[in-house]
Amino acid sequence: MEKELKIGFLQQHNTADTKDNIIRLAESIADLAKRGAELIVLQELHNSLYFCQVEDVDNFNLAEPVPGPSTNMFGELARRYNVVIVASLFEKRAPGLYHNTAVVMERDGTIAGKYRKMHIPDDPAYYEKFYFTPGDMGFRPINTSVGCLGVLVCWDQWYPEAARLMALRGAEILIYPTAIGYAANDTAEEQQRQRRAWQTVQRGHAVANGLPVVSVNRVGYEPDPSEQTGGIQFWGTSFVAGPQGEILYEASENEEESVIVSIDMAHTEQVRRWWPFLRDRRIDEYGDIIKRYID
Repeated sequence: MEKELKIGFLQQHNTADTKDNIIRLAESIADLAKRGAELIVLQELHNSLYFCQVEDVDNFNLAEPVPGPSTNMFGELARRYNVVIVASLFEKRAPGLYHNTAVVMERDGTIAGKYRKMHIPDDPAYYEKFYFTPGDMGFRPINTSVGCLGVLVCWDQWYPEAARLMALRGAEILIYPTAIGYAANDTAEEQQRQRRAWQTVQRGHAVANGLPVVSVNRVGYEPDPSEQTGGIQFWGTSFVAGPQGEILYEASENEEESVIVSIDMAHTEQVRRWWPFLRDRRIDEYGDIIKRYID
């Protein structure tokens, strides 16, 4: 039997006006809910600009506790519109201790669970290690009224181990709030290679685990405040893939989008019967996977 889930996502261009960003998010959540969305997924660090382009201690002022103002606001939206919302917040856990945290709000406005980003990049224009302590909650899916959500965040999407552990713990769908884009000094060909690789690796997680994948990226240009780089042109291309890696929807590279995609969640059972990858795993031979490198 089919088990249809209507997933809404917002691919948004952010500005320095945090209040305006949040107002637009709230309006779009209301619109998606009225159009029938049951689960709404937001992009990474959606309340503000992507501040990790520079190392600036003043940016810690953007962080907030969880629960806190944003979870209160998104929780009220979830309750009002009877939807589950996947939000992405800059969490202040304690003075000097911060995380990049995804929070799932249940239909009744409560926090169903949260996930702290585990893999933290440190690259030009992506100085996340300056801001975020690696997560310490493990790879554990979050149970909700719409299903068991394997929520990960951005850089986590390159790691098959993270997706696999979510799947082994019963995740029914993999969700990746994201902020990734083009470096201005790369050629157009290299930019497209990177974008396609980003999508391909996540489609691989769908295939290897027999699970749908939802990846929601930012869109638009955000300048580098330090002017050391050319800023980031976020490549959008948010997408939803089915459990065989098939693209169910792909958003624009340069436009905001508010989309609802229907997924048959029961299809996973059939796909895993055809391709029993979990059955055939050689778990007795994988011990070395915990080593950094095998000499």
